[in-house]
Amino acid sequence: MRILQSLQPRLRNRRLLASLATGALLLTAALPASAQQDAEPPAAPKSGLQKYVLDGGIWMLPLGICSVATIGLTVLCLMTLGKKKFTPPDLKAEMMDLMQQCRVRSAIEVASQSPSFLGRMMTIALPHFDATDEDNLGVDKVEDAMADFATVEIKPYQKWVGYFGLLAQVSPMLGLMGTVIGMVGAFAVLSSTGGAEPAKLAGDISVALLTTLGGLIVAIPSLALFFFFKNRLNDLVSESVLSGMELTNAASDAVHGEARAARIPEGLAI
Repeated sequence: MRILQSLQPRLRNRRLLASLATGALLLTAALPASAQQDAEPPAAPKSGLQKYVLDGGIWMLPLGICSVATIGLTVLCLMTLGKKKFTPPDLKAEMMDLMQQCRVRSAIEVASQSPSFLGRMMTIALPHFDATDEDNLGVDKVEDAMADFATVEIKPYQKWVGYFGLLAQVSPMLGLMGTVIGMVGAFAVLSSTGGAEPAKLAGDISVALLTTLGGLIVAIPSLALFFFFKNRLNDLVSESVLSGMELTNAASDAVHGEARAARIPEGLAI
């Protein structure tokens, strides 16, 4: 009995140590798990598409359509508004050779085979030459026909170029609409929460700023392209009309060149 009584405190101490060791092990194993639960995983960085387009909300969709339309119109105008489409140098040289020989019918046949602006214009204008008009050969009627052709044919080109101006005006309005919607949402958050909470305001403010940025990104190039292609179109049409007048004057000079030179006085006799 005495031996058992002496062993009891030792057994109690061992049990206490064993329970403490077990509790320590359990605490050590639980700490990393709780730390992993409390620590939030780092947010993945946003891509450029999500940062500048998707975060702008639904208003970025019409702005994207406007940007695609701008690119399409640019490609169309670059393919259409070229010198070879309006005044091909080889066509002008071939027709000039014929007109200097006053071979108007042959020049009409050459012009009719060209789909260029100059070819179509001279195909319509050159038949107005009148050999019975000995003084002028009907040059005035030819020039009037060229002017009428240019006035009608330039309208489709002006329509396509004018779409750049439309996009330059519509895009900022769409961006402004998204800005207003975003600011309305931000003020709605302020009124509901009673204070400025950056986490809740960030989404609406992001929509407001991104739509404004998107509208300007589309509008500025569209405005620049509008004036660029407008001036290019005017220059190409003017060059074609002037080339037509040169061809007309070449035929007239071939017939009346010497007579006109004879009428120019060299000096005055005293």
